[in-house]
Amino acid sequence: MPVLAQADLRLDANPLDYVLLVIYFAVVLGIGVMARRSVSTSLDFLLSGRSLPAWVTGLAFISANLGAIELLGMAANGAQYGLPTVHYYWIGAIPAMVFLGLVMMPFYYGSKVRSVPEFLRRRFGTGAHLVNALSFALAQVLIAGVNLYALALLLNLLLGWPIPLSIVIAALVVLTYTTLGGLSAAIYNEVLQFFVIVAALLPLTIVGLHKVGGWNGLVDKLTAKGAGEELGAWPATELTGISNPVLSVIGIVFGLGFVLSFGYWTTNFAEVQRALSAKSMSAARRTPIIGAFPKALIPFIIIIPGMIAAVVIPQVQALNEGGDANGITYNETLPLLIRELLPNGMLGIAITGLLASFMAGVAANVSSFNTVFTYDLWQDYVRKDRPDEYYLRVGRLATLGGTIIAIGTAFIASGYGNIMDYIQALFSFFNAPLFATFILGMFWKRMSAAAGWIGLVAGTLGAVVIFVMADPKLLGVLDLPGQGASFVGASVAFVLDIVVSVVVTMFTKPVPEKQLGGLVYSLTPKADRTHSTTGDDAGWYRSPALLGGGVLVLTTALYIIFG
Repeated sequence: MPVLAQADLRLDANPLDYVLLVIYFAVVLGIGVMARRSVSTSLDFLLSGRSLPAWVTGLAFISANLGAIELLGMAANGAQYGLPTVHYYWIGAIPAMVFLGLVMMPFYYGSKVRSVPEFLRRRFGTGAHLVNALSFALAQVLIAGVNLYALALLLNLLLGWPIPLSIVIAALVVLTYTTLGGLSAAIYNEVLQFFVIVAALLPLTIVGLHKVGGWNGLVDKLTAKGAGEELGAWPATELTGISNPVLSVIGIVFGLGFVLSFGYWTTNFAEVQRALSAKSMSAARRTPIIGAFPKALIPFIIIIPGMIAAVVIPQVQALNEGGDANGITYNETLPLLIRELLPNGMLGIAITGLLASFMAGVAANVSSFNTVFTYDLWQDYVRKDRPDEYYLRVGRLATLGGTIIAIGTAFIASGYGNIMDYIQALFSFFNAPLFATFILGMFWKRMSAAAGWIGLVAGTLGAVVIFVMADPKLLGVLDLPGQGASFVGASVAFVLDIVVSVVVTMFTKPVPEKQLGGLVYSLTPKADRTHSTTGDDAGWYRSPALLGGGVLVLTTALYIIFG
């Protein structure tokens, strides 16, 4: 995507826009300095001392997901595929977030684990723990690289800085406040970044709809250019790359709605870490559910702008029609729309919002990487039984190391015209098999320790094989364009993990039941899985079940209206 370096694509920012950016950076770094005062132990640095209220962790939970992948990727998807992109939110996120809060958080939080890999160690032993810790650490530096690259592209577009320099500058800002204040600095900045992102994208949506004559005008313009499928969520054959409508729906419901979605939201420590920092079990359970409410509404300020770009940005129109887009890819949709629609002053707010989102994504990846590296790799396998001050230093050094590696991986994303293709492939490798192992191990007490790690490896290899067979740059023998390969790969990974785990369990020794209390559903007392009604958790409106039911009703209503 080096085309953004061209002078004719430069955003015409004025001094007011730069002032807004400087103020934002000053506030972000100030939060890091203030958060440092509360960091005295490794638990403070890596898990905020488990002291944060539910509304803070809930907003941080969703903001951590609002990185470059979300904004650039989903806007690109909106421009390329239209309304079917809502599946990534309504079926591809909300049910899994509710499931995490109601079913899985009692096990994570109740067992007092410090990370998702640590939960696997208690359930399956060191084999599954080591496999997951290594794969998670790799995934986080790869995904952080995507966020860094997108942030660098924006700095390149705004300031004209070379891409390598932009990547380093962007990394240094995130590194500074995360190293200073640890997870607390990341979380409080994520809450700030959530509001900045909304303040940036909401005006863009309003101005864009006004330009095209409102929602009805957008529908008319898309209809006139023959984009009928872009105006309905189903069957989304262009999105999945599966021409058969029935199989396309099955791919979305099972591949995205179940395997990829549950695999990401329920086992991705970059998200779960925010809930683990909550001050009580009830707050931890409410964290993902509170985040689900804005998640259900975010498509209106990300996907709709992408659809607007498809009718007002000539280069995006050319992409959809297979014409000459002058080197532009779908990834540039959002910056091009900002340049087209917003005046100076408001332009600065939009740019600040994009910077906020990218930094939120990088910080989430780096802060989860440093926790897993410190606790699950260094402490468990390299240097055991050292004083806590030692692991606090390791955590800070891991933050530095993870950021440096992410700088190196930032350039991998440059080979993808739509970064969602790349990200969904990573999720199919790492998250889909992990979810299979989790869900089987949590509800089947017979599952053995050997099955835990062998199933993970088999599922990951299955997804990689599908990717290699579908990628035209590699074998290209499977006709699965777009993100269809990821849906199929995730499904294969999930099924293969389950099958291999069951077979291996039949021939290996189960984990003794006395070791599984609080780790397996049937062996955990109901009182440990229910909502507290005392203290700060009192009040019917704080019930996780009630909040979860409410967001599911909201999501169903949105599908009825726009499906």
